[in-house]
Amino acid sequence: MNTPSPAPILPEDPSYISALARGLAVIRAFGAGREKLTLADIARTTDLPRATVRRSLLTLQALGYVASDGKHFMLTPGVLSLGYAYLSSTPLPRAIQPTLESVSEKTNESSSCAILDGGEIVYVARAATRRIMSVGLSTGSRLPAYCSSLGRVLLASLPEDEARHLLMAMKREKLTARTITDVEALMKMLVQVRVDDYAIVDEELEIGLRSIAVPVRNAAGQIVAAMNIGVQAGRISREGLIKDILPVLKAAAESVAPALI
Repeated sequence: MNTPSPAPILPEDPSYISALARGLAVIRAFGAGREKLTLADIARTTDLPRATVRRSLLTLQALGYVASDGKHFMLTPGVLSLGYAYLSSTPLPRAIQPTLESVSEKTNESSSCAILDGGEIVYVARAATRRIMSVGLSTGSRLPAYCSSLGRVLLASLPEDEARHLLMAMKREKLTARTITDVEALMKMLVQVRVDDYAIVDEELEIGLRSIAVPVRNAAGQIVAAMNIGVQAGRISREGLIKDILPVLKAAAESVAPALI
């Protein structure tokens, strides 16, 4: 019998540890293009008082998660232990990595697996054969859910009200001329994704990038992740994705289900 998960608490709840929340916000301030930050940079990014940021940084430095050159702060490899704790405690990355490698070998295209985290997708496994985006993608990379094929599959797996709430809450930028940002239009697309059991995103995330994703279900039939292949739009048409890539993806997703309890 499964034990119900505790209900999420709100910041005003006495059980909410504000100092911990602020420390995690400081860690999240770092990222691609933000490898070295000053105290002022972090205060501006997190919208926290400088004194609060300073205490968090000194604590994180004492714990070995942050280093400093006297002016700038940067994360240390110790932070990887936080992400590794998740990757090592869930069977998904271990179970699906060989499948992604097989998919990439069969299609000669890069394949990925991601989960939903709020309004973003997080890559938990990837097999890359070529670089098809202007930014490099790897385990832990994040992309907006509303305009990625992985994200649309995962949003479509949610109850309609929950998907709408997430779409309305997230920042929906028009990343290319093709990007769909209207909530109602996106909700209609999610209905179609549920019918088709796959999603295609055609140059909405980045010009020249076309991708197709399918849901990954566990042994009980519940959608726990999504798997995709991204291609250069000039090489494979939308019809080509459906005809040649979709069957490989679907077979791969089905093959990994028994390993996901």
